[in-house]
Amino acid sequence: MNIVLYQPEIPHNTGAIGRTCLMTGAKLHLIHPLGFYLDEKSLKRSGLDYWPRLAPTEYDNFEDFLDKHPTARFFLAETGGQKFYAEAEFMPDDFIIFGSETVGLPQWILEAHPEKIISIPMVGEERSLNLSVSVAIILYEALRQTGFVGLS
Repeated sequence: MNIVLYQPEIPHNTGAIGRTCLMTGAKLHLIHPLGFYLDEKSLKRSGLDYWPRLAPTEYDNFEDFLDKHPTARFFLAETGGQKFYAEAEFMPDDFIIFGSETVGLPQWILEAHPEKIISIPMVGEERSLNLSVSVAIILYEALRQTGFVGLS
């Protein structure tokens, strides 16, 4: 499984997501620009001593990501989507793409791939869950659907 963060802004969220990826065998992908440096203390503190073992793949922009993965199956995690994440049918090598903490994914990406948008159901008019929580919810559903391969 692959977790992609599009222009993440908060280092401790990325650190926590990195730790989750390492503990589940998921690969972490980061699309620039980032709102922090990868050597920031807060990033390393969130990822604990796991961060050096993670080795995330970095991309200059979304086009760079698509160029390097032209046949990738991917989902776009975004609030307000018509399809809930549990309705998606995940495969082991899928990419799940999450937007930045403050603005999510850009409209041009969502409009280009409307059939790939999945969301987490929430009550009321609240904006969104914390990014690291959202990643964990969807990642574990994807892992459940694919049989928790390699996990004990």
